[in-house]
Amino acid sequence: MSRLRAIIVLLATALAAVATLAGCSVARPDVVRSPGPVGAAYWTRARLLGALPQYGDSRLAPTPGASAESYAEPPGSGLRVGALFEHNASGNHFCTASVVNSPGKDLLITAAHCIYGATGSGYDSDIVFIPDYRDGQEPYGVWSVERLLVPQQWQTSADPDFDFGFVVLEPHGAKNIEQILGANQLGTDTHYQYLVHVTGYPNEANAPISCVNYTSEQSSTQLRFECSGYTGGTSGSPWVTHFSTRSHTGTIVGVIGGYEEGGDTPSVSYSVRFGTSVQSLYQQAISAATPSPSASGSS
Repeated sequence: MSRLRAIIVLLATALAAVATLAGCSVARPDVVRSPGPVGAAYWTRARLLGALPQYGDSRLAPTPGASAESYAEPPGSGLRVGALFEHNASGNHFCTASVVNSPGKDLLITAAHCIYGATGSGYDSDIVFIPDYRDGQEPYGVWSVERLLVPQQWQTSADPDFDFGFVVLEPHGAKNIEQILGANQLGTDTHYQYLVHVTGYPNEANAPISCVNYTSEQSSTQLRFECSGYTGGTSGSPWVTHFSTRSHTGTIVGVIGGYEEGGDTPSVSYSVRFGTSVQSLYQQAISAATPSPSASGSS
């Protein structure tokens, strides 16, 4: 389920078939600075609509262990989710990312395979975040990237237990993303079963979808989520527990990624089980320290 990149597009229908659905310490990741104006300028409306998923309506939760059906999110639903677009040697792609609370009010969480390519290939380029993206429209603007972080274990071996990453955004219009959208909290504990609200951008739709269901144990390090419709583009979609229907916020306990880069069918998705490795990378992401030259620009 390298289902990376987002609800965008009514992606060229001819390409819909291509979408294959998407306690360890973490070494200091390479950090790359992304030149904001270049990334934002690259994404014309035609490129947004032509981006491909990166390979890499019941709203009541069913009983634990049962599958569920996704539903389309209406405009203005107030979710802290958007499309994450990027460019690499294979073309233009997209997945999903969401705002997570941070001291700098500038942080997204997504899947590592959404922002860092095949083993050793480096970070993707021209990455931008478009909150509440719909059919080429940018209701909250196009947000450029300041820094990208993925675990060293993902960089060196694409370890599915480390398929998560953080994106630090530059301010937009003198404000940071959390000041505009608000944010979910980051959750790190050892549970396997959560009732979660999952929102992402499938490749065959022109708006995001959501689903509510319980997670279960896939393995000691991975969670499983069953719901229809999570095709390419939904990689990075946040798994939000304790979701408030009033504030539309909660606590992120996973993102689509991990095993099979998130899954190879539209109805079963996976996530790394969040724990100390996610917390360690989060602490690095919110660090005010300026990256050293040796740790930057490695894309």
